[in-house]
Amino acid sequence: MTVTIGRRELLAALGGTAAAWPLAARAQQSATQVVGFLNPGLPERSSFLVAAFREGLKEASYIEGQNVTNWAQGHYDQLQTLVADLVRQRVAVIAATGGSVSAQAAKAATATIPIVFNVGEDPIRLGLVASFNRPGGNITGVNTLSPALESKRLGLLRELVPQAAVIAVLFNPANPDADLQRRDIQAAAVAIGQDVRILNASNESDIHTAFAALVQQRANALIVGNDVFLTNQREQIVALAARHAVPTIYSFRSFAESGGLMSYSTNLVEVYRQVGLYVGRVLKGEKPADLPIVQPTKFELVINLKTAKALGLDVPDKLLALTDEVIE
Repeated sequence: MTVTIGRRELLAALGGTAAAWPLAARAQQSATQVVGFLNPGLPERSSFLVAAFREGLKEASYIEGQNVTNWAQGHYDQLQTLVADLVRQRVAVIAATGGSVSAQAAKAATATIPIVFNVGEDPIRLGLVASFNRPGGNITGVNTLSPALESKRLGLLRELVPQAAVIAVLFNPANPDADLQRRDIQAAAVAIGQDVRILNASNESDIHTAFAALVQQRANALIVGNDVFLTNQREQIVALAARHAVPTIYSFRSFAESGGLMSYSTNLVEVYRQVGLYVGRVLKGEKPADLPIVQPTKFELVINLKTAKALGLDVPDKLLALTDEVIE
């Protein structure tokens, strides 16, 4: 069955990002299905992820045609309003992307509309699913294991900057997952005897304040937490890290591509492609309850050698051997 994606229109007026577009099926009987896309991020910073989502739909035999897209820019606390709009429109599937906040908002809004998520935390602990193999209910998706990577990022940064006595960690306190991330990184630091200092930023002004605090506290390196807002502000953060000459590891490769020193993460493009593929399978009639939670099998270490040289850092051969991509 071939399905053509037609015109796409935003259903929400305020908040994060929610889009919906009709899928007109060419089959024995014509049918129209609408997919809802929920995300707390900014469209201009997430176009490559939306493209990956569309690629997943295409792999499930959904072919995109011309469309019109409108985006709203907002905050985590608007996601419930956004998903309520999608539910009122009776969309066929909700793609709840961008982390657990979207997934939990979608789950709270409907027990009948199928939901496909991507979350970093354990979806069982979050109360989203009953098990990884048989999620149950109306929800399934991809688990990126993000908090489990914090200790790995800390270890990689220490390997590159072993003399760092104090390492700062930047979080967005507006992110409901921030407390969990903070506990994870502090536990990892205690385990290896590393002094870490927590910094917070939920707007552009806060980011400048956080870097001023980093300098005042004489932090020798920085970890930037997993958060949509911080990712959206990657150019600002990367520029400030360069200005203050602070070696930094980030949660996503887009930071390294923007000039950041290094990143360690799952492949987000692959994650969004998988979400699109699962949405396509649900549209074809499969039940979310029967689709196992997808977990990543590969993690990417990206190092920007140009930035390393600018910081006067020699990347150890052992670390280079582990690197998936080196940006010259």
